Amino acid sequence: MQKFDEMYTQLPYAFFSQGAQIREHYKTYDAWLARQPADTMAKRRAEAEMIFRRVGITFAVYGEKDADGAGTERLIPFDLIPRIIPSTEWATMERGLVQRVTALNRFIHDIYHDQEILKAGVVPREQIEGNAQFRPEMMGVDVPNNVYSHISGIDIVRAPDAQGNGEYYVLEDNLRVPSGVSYMLENRKMMMRLFPELFSQHRVAPVAHYPDLLLETLRASSPATTAEPTVVVLTPGMYNSAYFEHAFLAQQMGVELVEGQDLFVRDSFVYMRTTRGPKRVDVIYRRVDDEFLDPLVFRLDSTLGCAGLLQAYRAGNVSICNAVGTGIADDKSIYPYVPKMVEFYLGEKPILNNVPTYMCRNKDDLAYTLANLKDLVVKEVHGAGGYGMLVGPAATQAEIEDFRKAVEANPAGYIAQPTLSLSSCPTFVESGIAPRHIDLRPYVLTGKTVQMVPGGLTRVALKEGSLVVNSSQGGGTKDTWILEDSAARAADLA
Repeated sequence: MQKFDEMYTQLPYAFFSQGAQIREHYKTYDAWLARQPADTMAKRRAEAEMIFRRVGITFAVYGEKDADGAGTERLIPFDLIPRIIPSTEWATMERGLVQRVTALNRFIHDIYHDQEILKAGVVPREQIEGNAQFRPEMMGVDVPNNVYSHISGIDIVRAPDAQGNGEYYVLEDNLRVPSGVSYMLENRKMMMRLFPELFSQHRVAPVAHYPDLLLETLRASSPATTAEPTVVVLTPGMYNSAYFEHAFLAQQMGVELVEGQDLFVRDSFVYMRTTRGPKRVDVIYRRVDDEFLDPLVFRLDSTLGCAGLLQAYRAGNVSICNAVGTGIADDKSIYPYVPKMVEFYLGEKPILNNVPTYMCRNKDDLAYTLANLKDLVVKEVHGAGGYGMLVGPAATQAEIEDFRKAVEANPAGYIAQPTLSLSSCPTFVESGIAPRHIDLRPYVLTGKTVQMVPGGLTRVALKEGSLVVNSSQGGGTKDTWILEDSAARAADLA
């Protein structure tokens, strides 16, 4: 299987080869790395871990308990070697992301209104109406600017093409409550703290303004006409795995972090309880799944949401970001149709390709999948976080057979994809610097316009040979550098 490394043109690595094997955009970094004393990186990693732990940058691991029976929290391992992308590659990726997220928002609006794409037979009607993420309560509901996914996390992987060059593919669309952006921001702060000299040697595009763009995006969705609508971040609470991020983003935006019990509905308006009395809420950046938002409509036993919230939402008196029902577009059974959505709604060819996908609901695709389980990655259509997934080449025969039974019992619940040879990037591990597989999650913000900060969260599979980058499965993260084009930078400064 061909391999592609982000930094080196040949594998295995031959370090510090005077640039002979180094891709052009990594040469300055490689020369710097070659000058570092042997113990520098280990000391810097220990310093980063100490700071992250002190600040509380952790995530909870569901299902894991410590000796006292309490849930465990972990640091997400942070790798010191950045993933570097030249400006020309980012420019293409950015256009592709804007195109894709625009089409996805058009699709969600269509599904809850005229359903033209279903009438045209582009997407099968049963794929929508029988989908657990479809919310009939949203039919005919108008949302501000027709935007449903205000914050989209699009997972990008790179794999070698026929010529051995790296080609970017979209692996997954995360449109409900995409997480991880706080790690993108904290990773950059850490790199600038540990290695300030690197940022004087490289023109790295900034990401620190993400909270400003996020607040601008949320305010743009407000139904209120006031110049500064009241925005809150709704969290399930401190035991949620991403609670650090919820608190971090609220603090960075200067808005209140609330739980469901802090909100109430009166006369179809949402209010927040404060020490000075009720305060009307205009925009809710929710980090709570649909089914827990309103016990009067969804789960009766939910204490995480606010009774009557959907009534206020449907009346147009509050915005929920991302919108209720957005999950219909990030379900893995809908993913294979996204390129067709781009053509249907925008009349354009997709800039970013999907990974080839077999839909097990189709008889021929199911037969192919069952015959080739050892070579494929098979995923539950509602799965997330690396759970409910089979990586055939890394699985035991017993695991393959167990998965075969699950797929045969519920074919519509699974898709399959070829095992891509994900690109690797030099990573500082216990044995030294070695290649590890990576992906990238850029964050796309959609308000009155579509915008993003350059880069995203690079996740890295720290286990040798592993293709699973999820933090819940032992993955780590890297800082992602988009190198600014000198001409563009000069124009910005003029």
